[in-house]
Amino acid sequence: MKFFPRVILLLLALQAAPLAFGRTAALPRDISAPAAAFAPQSSQPPAGASAPETSPTASPQTSEKKVTAYTLPPDLYRKARDLGRFHARFAWIDFFYGIFVLWVILYWRFGPQFRDWAESVSRNRFVQAAIFAPLLLLTMAILGLPSDVYENSVERKYGLSIQSWGSWFWDWTKGQFLGILLGIILIAILYAVIRWSPRFWWFYFWLAWLPISVMLVFIQPVIVDPMFHKFEPLQQKDPALTASLETMVQRAGVTIPPERMFWMGAGEKTTELNAYVTGLSASKRIVVWDNTIAKMNTPQIVLVVGHEMGHYVLNHIWKGLLFADLFGLLLLYLGFRTISWLLRRFGAAWGIRGVEDWASLPALLLLISIYSFIANPVQSAVSRHFEHQADQYGLEVTHGLNPDSGEVAAQAFQILGEVDLSDPAPSPITVFMFYSHPTIPDRIRFSLTYDPWDKGEQPEFVK
Repeated sequence: MKFFPRVILLLLALQAAPLAFGRTAALPRDISAPAAAFAPQSSQPPAGASAPETSPTASPQTSEKKVTAYTLPPDLYRKARDLGRFHARFAWIDFFYGIFVLWVILYWRFGPQFRDWAESVSRNRFVQAAIFAPLLLLTMAILGLPSDVYENSVERKYGLSIQSWGSWFWDWTKGQFLGILLGIILIAILYAVIRWSPRFWWFYFWLAWLPISVMLVFIQPVIVDPMFHKFEPLQQKDPALTASLETMVQRAGVTIPPERMFWMGAGEKTTELNAYVTGLSASKRIVVWDNTIAKMNTPQIVLVVGHEMGHYVLNHIWKGLLFADLFGLLLLYLGFRTISWLLRRFGAAWGIRGVEDWASLPALLLLISIYSFIANPVQSAVSRHFEHQADQYGLEVTHGLNPDSGEVAAQAFQILGEVDLSDPAPSPITVFMFYSHPTIPDRIRFSLTYDPWDKGEQPEFVK
């Protein structure tokens, strides 16, 4: 389940997710997922729809034909619409299934059983956390596995995923291992501060979380991402492209050495296109997927990386980190305000002794899952704003470098939509609820109409 948090407040781990160029739906992936920041907008077919057996993107239109709007041939249009409908429905199904899993855990008293086992082994609280957390988190992950398997199986039918099931389950296993390590630490800290300060635990836990969140953002590209994909210096894989990117970097007046530009081998697992910026300080980097290099020409890739440079220059990582931390504080406070009420009504039936009990964690996750889902439109809107700014920056920084930067951007988005099967006409409600990026039609429209230079005006970001 992509939305449902596996670990206490893993929603906050969105801070560690990179800002991606190509993905347009806002369902956050599990923190354990590979480097892509969000689940792809290109969805799978609704129930009963026929799925193609081969990838529809075997021969993407990478020509430099003029683009006036986002258009798809009839077969791709139908598939993209089916995918969009599926993901819109799956977002809701996944959320309610996650709530159902938590209810099952509470109703069948898994938490109290795991708590009793942990307390019977040791009186040391950290040892108890090291026993309780893996048992609970693995139970949640296993019960949630059908949702993940179903989504991946449909992506395979549409050719978006070409990863073998063995490789997929190995990635899933590595993800659970990382989630459990983080979960032990977070859960131990959470219940320590709950016992220490029953009235203000939500604030103290948030304070403890702040340095952890920064550390996660720093280490993800260095430690976590290489566990799921192969990375190599872009300069070694494509020196000519690197030279073009360096010219663009110099034009922007930004210091991003070639050592911070990486090629990622996504093609062994997916047919989709993407690029992203991630990390902080010494770990900050731009990553371009091998699929993107294979299916776009140099001016289009320069535009894509110009978009990513916008995230650098406009401080979107730090802004996103700040937003996620403040949002996490709000979630913790809402959880604090309502967990006591929930346990007064149902705690005895669930075998939970109180808020300070390890077994209260599923109840707290239940509340936080509901609150975070309700607030998802706000998160999506903030992300769409950042991505729109990055699109604008990409147009401005490549103006004069690419012949007709607006047309090049439109071509890049057209290719992106064709390959990723982006929905050409998503529901406004779906966009409002879940889209982390502007829609492909909107991005093409903006690319073709944004031209301050023709009006004698100064661009906003690149003077």
